Amino acid sequence: MTDIVPAELLRTIERFLDSSHEPVLYEPGEESLAITPENFVVELRGGYAHIQAWNERRNLVRRVTAIERETRGKLVLKVARFPKSEGTIELIDRRRALRDNVPRRSARLEFRDQFRRFLLRQFPAYKLAELTTEADLEHTLSPVYPRALLRQGASAWAAIGAPGDSFHPDGALTFGLVWLDYLREREPALAIQGLVLYLPADRAKATCLRLLFLDPAAAEYRAFVFDPEGLEERVDLADFGNLDTHLEHHRRRTQDVFDLNAFDAIAPFAHRPGVETIARSDGELSFRVHGLEFARTAGSDLLVGVETKRRGRAPEARIWADELARIRWPDAADRSHPLYLKNPEAWLESQVRLHIHEIDASLLGEAIYGQVPAFAASDRAVLDLLACDVRGRLAVIELKASEDVHLPLQALDYWMRVRWHAARGEFQSNGYFPSEMCGELSREPPRLLLVSPALDFHPSNERVLRYLSPSIPVERIGVGLQWRRELKVMFRS
Repeated sequence: MTDIVPAELLRTIERFLDSSHEPVLYEPGEESLAITPENFVVELRGGYAHIQAWNERRNLVRRVTAIERETRGKLVLKVARFPKSEGTIELIDRRRALRDNVPRRSARLEFRDQFRRFLLRQFPAYKLAELTTEADLEHTLSPVYPRALLRQGASAWAAIGAPGDSFHPDGALTFGLVWLDYLREREPALAIQGLVLYLPADRAKATCLRLLFLDPAAAEYRAFVFDPEGLEERVDLADFGNLDTHLEHHRRRTQDVFDLNAFDAIAPFAHRPGVETIARSDGELSFRVHGLEFARTAGSDLLVGVETKRRGRAPEARIWADELARIRWPDAADRSHPLYLKNPEAWLESQVRLHIHEIDASLLGEAIYGQVPAFAASDRAVLDLLACDVRGRLAVIELKASEDVHLPLQALDYWMRVRWHAARGEFQSNGYFPSEMCGELSREPPRLLLVSPALDFHPSNERVLRYLSPSIPVERIGVGLQWRRELKVMFRS
């Protein structure tokens, strides 16, 4: 922050405006004001620099006390509000921002204004005590989603909005829960009832379904949706809709599909040390080295390759098996090799499959399935396994090899689908968990196990987990740093 004399403040503001093509004034929590010579004045008054801007709806008067910062196309001013409070305002050249490829920032500010108007309409009795799109990395608060604090006396609500053009609108709930928990810690004198969510109507379903599985004793939730025209309505969560889920029948491969000679041909690489043979739900066989697939059956054919697959023969698959065994092993000489680094979650999955009793001694190793039911979310960054324990209770195992703030709620997406099928007894009737291995499956809600390297659980995961329903038996399992070499559990919580 730069402290300069009032006359110099004036010259800095005038210089910025003279060089701007389309200046706009933004103040946190307020509607933006376009600046023209007809509606903006900057002057010295009483020994201080003052600015005044207005339109048909509002009149803004602020005393400028300092330059907070100046960057290309933006001037942030420290101001004194009346009577005795401080804050900031921003002067932004919108045309320069667009020319310099900063449309994202402008769009965020526009949506922040839309979000502000929504809050004022829906909560007229509350004061908008805070509204921001600033990043706060220390507390895991994203600039993508505007967040607010609504206050009425000692009662308050946290609020967050997801822009309609957001790549990941489902992320609003994660950051909303982090924001709610942070505000409760920061404002102990306030009774913050819960979280208000403002969501694009065509992309709100996943978030609204998640809300049904949060703990109502921990917080209240109000969800509103908006369309491209800005029309908004509150969502009745109890009547929002059904899960979009489907369970494919699990088929077991028979030798008449893939002739005996072919099975003899693949045996030399299928049984090589380090090669995993995994039965897929479609009845085909997948051949992998530490989770990375290099071949699979397709009817009477063999498909070979890593990045792309084509029809091949067993000798080619053996070459791939040997190459991956050389590159993709814990003590490899070149740990920066792309094939060593590729898909670490798949490597972690292979370790969990191999050492399932290290994860939980009650889980059966004979029947472990991946991606069941199939889940179509394109931004899903975790791998999942489905297992059962000695009592026939299902366990959803979510795997992440690096920090992911969204891990708890992405795991919830999968858990709720497994719960839905389990409650209807659909797994065994569709060929999963044969009774001769697992007995009769329980229909009680599955367990949820989050598995990650112990130092790679995101710090905010625990915050988010506080808000899950008590009906979800969730456990974090942290494995040792050297999990590629040896899978050892370091903590459970």
